[in-house]
Amino acid sequence: MRYILFLIIVLLLVSCKNEPEVMSLSADEIINKSIETSGGSVFDSSAVIIKFDFRDIFYKSTFTPETRVLSRLIVKEQDSILDFLKGEMFQRYINEKAIIVEDSMVKKYSASVNSVHYFSTLPYGLNDKAVNKELIGEERIKEKYYYKIKVTFDEEGGGEDFEDIFIYWIDKQLFKIDYLAYSYNEDDGVGMRFREAYNERYINGLRFVDYNNYKAEKDATTLLDLGKAFENNQLKLLSKIELENVKVDLIDL
Repeated sequence: MRYILFLIIVLLLVSCKNEPEVMSLSADEIINKSIETSGGSVFDSSAVIIKFDFRDIFYKSTFTPETRVLSRLIVKEQDSILDFLKGEMFQRYINEKAIIVEDSMVKKYSASVNSVHYFSTLPYGLNDKAVNKELIGEERIKEKYYYKIKVTFDEEGGGEDFEDIFIYWIDKQLFKIDYLAYSYNEDDGVGMRFREAYNERYINGLRFVDYNNYKAEKDATTLLDLGKAFENNQLKLLSKIELENVKVDLIDL
């Protein structure tokens, strides 16, 4: 009997060692730790200029404590199209000449520019005023344990796609975002995506990753269940999200 009790105690101790340390953290604290481990303090001490290529389009962002300026440059044959976004102000230039853009297209272009920059600097930006965060549980994916954070946006300040819902899986030990999922509702349809981070690299202190981009094969799969569906190999790989020629310039304030 004593031998059996001894074995039970040993098994419990071994099981506890395999579990990550239990930490009572709020969604805000988890996001703050994730931003910190991904180099977010760089934005506090410097003006940051980020440049990269994505699908043959050149992107540039400039961050200071007061402003956030985003742009993309598209070159088509003999024409160059520069989209420039500063806060709610959007301007398009064709061959260096400013043009007037219809309001409906301003929203579309602004959302497109913002989306690529948003994903490139995650988790920085998840502390913006319009962001709402909720810790909805924990989940294990591929033998690792994650905090599961749900993010929604206020209509005011939340951008054109404020109705989108995001789920982030944040490593309980390293506080890095390894997976994310989101739902979208756009003019050309509604849907969900699940992304798996890979190719992690730090450039001038900032963490960048690429993503495998998946969709659910079963229509009944919900946004909250995409992590389990990925674990069970029930997602279909659609594309890869790869940032090329990433450069980060820091200017002391």
